[in-house]
Amino acid sequence: MVVSRDQNAGRIHSVRIDNSTFKTVEEFEYLGTTLTNQNCIAEEIKSRLRSGNACYHSVQNLLSSRLLSKNLKIKIYRTIILPVVLYGCETWSLTLREERQLRVFENMVLRRIFGPRRDEVTGEWRRLRNEELNDLYPSPNIVRVIKSRRIRWAGHVARMGEERGAYRVLVGKPEGKRPLGRPRRR
Repeated sequence: MVVSRDQNAGRIHSVRIDNSTFKTVEEFEYLGTTLTNQNCIAEEIKSRLRSGNACYHSVQNLLSSRLLSKNLKIKIYRTIILPVVLYGCETWSLTLREERQLRVFENMVLRRIFGPRRDEVTGEWRRLRNEELNDLYPSPNIVRVIKSRRIRWAGHVARMGEERGAYRVLVGKPEGKRPLGRPRRR
């Protein structure tokens, strides 16, 4: 895979190793992470959310059970569902749209855990609002967890030796010109 901003860059390159030619692809999966030639993580986040949804639906009956306490349900969420969604999040550069998608997923799971509330005025059952979920779930939200993991990973990379590839990427100076137009919002 050739990573370049130029759309035609991948068409002119091919890799030959021992009389074998490898075709150029636009995306592939490596160690459970989807890598694209445009370095876009939107597809990776969608894939992670699909995996998290599958995990959520597998434990959905536990999360809505009245036999389990809220604390146990939160532990199930934090130990079973959240690691599936956050696999490889240390390298994500989130846009506001992606942050919103992650928060929507987390709020969906928390609404299942905490259940509906009875309105004091009308006496009808209603869904919990986002502010109420934030009050009931004291742990940092999913976006803050991602940002803290990214900072922790940056500390690991900063302490690596100069011969390591990740360290060279961190301290390296990119060559060439920046593309025209405003940068994507990050």
